[in-house]
Amino acid sequence: MMMGLGLLLLVFMLGPCLTPPTLAQDGRYKHFLNQHYDAKPSGRNDAYCDTMMRRRGLTSPCKDTNTFIHGTSNNIKAVCEDKNGVPYGANLRRSKSPFQVTTCKLRGGSNQPPCRYRATAGSRDIVIACERGLPVHFDESFYRP
Repeated sequence: MMMGLGLLLLVFMLGPCLTPPTLAQDGRYKHFLNQHYDAKPSGRNDAYCDTMMRRRGLTSPCKDTNTFIHGTSNNIKAVCEDKNGVPYGANLRRSKSPFQVTTCKLRGGSNQPPCRYRATAGSRDIVIACERGLPVHFDESFYRP
């Protein structure tokens, strides 16, 4: 019985070390999609931001700023490749073409719900971090000069 518990404890402690990197990466990619991807937005106004931020679990506490990228996930993934991306700074990629985005910025001083957001919609280049060809972090967006 003690040997079984010891083996179980060993597996429990080593489990995270033995997790294939692709599984952890898939989790980071899915987290990126949850926070920053909305292919077909229904409106891009303040009500959209209030709804999406709540729906995506970004309101407990209220996240100060979040950007949703509109388009296909394949087009966003292409920024991680030379198809639609170029190196930008340390370990980041900038899109070669602009994306439709909606940036939601918290209104008011408190980060406690209820959260109210101000929407800014536009077409901008995006800067993301990629791991193994998948976007895992949204860094910024900006208008082309």
